[in-house]
Amino acid sequence: MKTKIGLFFIVTLFLYSCSTTKTVEKSPLYEVLVVNNDGGANIKFYEILTEADEIMLLMGDETLKKKVKKEDAKKSNFIILNAGPTKETFNRATVQKVLEKEDAIEVYIKDMQKNVEADLSNENVFYPYSIVKINSKKPIVIK
Repeated sequence: MKTKIGLFFIVTLFLYSCSTTKTVEKSPLYEVLVVNNDGGANIKFYEILTEADEIMLLMGDETLKKKVKKEDAKKSNFIILNAGPTKETFNRATVQKVLEKEDAIEVYIKDMQKNVEADLSNENVFYPYSIVKINSKKPIVIK
């Protein structure tokens, strides 16, 4: 009788240790990958990257090549927030919140950047930008 109980205990322990226990790590809905205070374009724009070839171009950037993976082209969209020329030394265009709706992703942006005329000869003009990764392939609406 003791051997049957012992054998039952060993088999139960073996089966329990062999079972697969996957912990599904839920990624956040969005991630701000880069916030740079200079290096953007000389106009204000928001661009949504959804196509795989556009997203693959981000992998060539030195600051993004460790943050953007090949599978992101299939699972994620990206947003480039270019704040335009400013005399402020920091980026004031920020993502306030991101909401997932049934048919789209709503991205709320707060832009308090004080813009100036683009003057490439002026060293005191900065061109801040941010790059945001949206962990969804749903259409994006910027508000």
